[in-house]
Amino acid sequence: MSKTITNSIDKAAALLVAGEVVAIPTETVYGLAGNLFNPSAVEKIYTLKNRPRNNPLIVHVKDMEAALPLITEFPKPLQQLAEKYWPGPLTVLLKKSKLVPDSITAGSDFVAIRVPAHPLTKQLLEQIPFPLVAPSANPFTRISPTKAEHVEHYFGDSIPCILDGGSCSVGLESTIIGMNNNTPLLYREGVLGKLLLESLIGPIEKFNSQKNAILTPGQWPRHYAPLTKTILCKREEIMLHVKDNTGIIVYKEPLLSVNTNQQHILSETGSLVEAAKNLYQILHHVDKQKYETIICEMLPQEELGNTINDRLKRASSSEIDNIPQ
Repeated sequence: MSKTITNSIDKAAALLVAGEVVAIPTETVYGLAGNLFNPSAVEKIYTLKNRPRNNPLIVHVKDMEAALPLITEFPKPLQQLAEKYWPGPLTVLLKKSKLVPDSITAGSDFVAIRVPAHPLTKQLLEQIPFPLVAPSANPFTRISPTKAEHVEHYFGDSIPCILDGGSCSVGLESTIIGMNNNTPLLYREGVLGKLLLESLIGPIEKFNSQKNAILTPGQWPRHYAPLTKTILCKREEIMLHVKDNTGIIVYKEPLLSVNTNQQHILSETGSLVEAAKNLYQILHHVDKQKYETIICEMLPQEELGNTINDRLKRASSSEIDNIPQ
C-alpha cells in the first residue's frame, strides 16, 4: 500500500479537521472531500480538479437530520425519495440556507445533498463535526475513480490521504433530482432511473440544457472521459472502426472476428448492474493500454442501459472548448 492510501478513518478525520482535502470511498465513485465550511479546503478541491467555479459541488451528510440546517425547505416528493434511498446513490437539489457558502453552489440558491452508504464514509461522517463537499476524485472531465488506485494515479502525493474502501459497489455517479416549479426534475440518472423514481412519486421531467439552468454536476458535453479517443457505436458498426491498435469494450459477448486481447467485457452474464459497476474500472484499464482508439458498444436501450450509454456518449464527446473556466 502506498503512503497516501490508508484504512485509517482516524487519520482521514484528523486531516479533514485540519483543513486538508482527502479522498473518500462511496458506493458510487470515490470523492475528493473537504470541510463544507472551510473556504481554503473548498478552494483546494476546485484547484486540484481544475474544476470550473461555475460547476457546483455535492454535499455529503451523515443522515437526513444533518441535512436540515443546510436547507430552507424539503419538497414532499424529494423527501419521499430521500426517506426511501438515503443512505444511497441519490442526490437531492434543495433550496439552501445561509449556512451553505455560495462558493460550493456556483452562486445559485440551491444545494445538492446526499447521504452516502459506504460504511467507511458513514463512520467518517459520524466522527467529524461538519458536512463534506466531495465531487468525484478525478481531474475535470476525466474518468471517475472507483478504486483507491485510480485516485492515486490521478493525484499522487498532492493529497495527503486516500481512504481505501475497495471497489465501489455501484460504480456510477449518484442520481440527481430537484424541482422545476412543482414538478420533480431529473438532472442526472444513475442506478436509480426515471421509471423507478416515478413509480414512487409520479411524473418527472428530465433536464434539458436548452430550458433548465445547470445547477448540478455532470451536465457538460464531455465528461467521464479517457485520454484515448473514444467512439460509441452500435455493435454492427464496431468493425467499421477497428484497427490493429484499437481497444474494444463490449457489453456481454466478444466479437468473433477480433483478437480477444483487444476486447474487454462489461458483463459476461448480461447484467446491466454489473456492467455499471465495471464500466469505469474497465475504462481506466483500457485507457492505460496506449490504444489509438477505444470503441465502446452501445448497451441495450433500456433504463440503466441508457444511463451507461449517457456516460459513454459524454466520454466520447469532443465538445470541450465551450466549457466555461
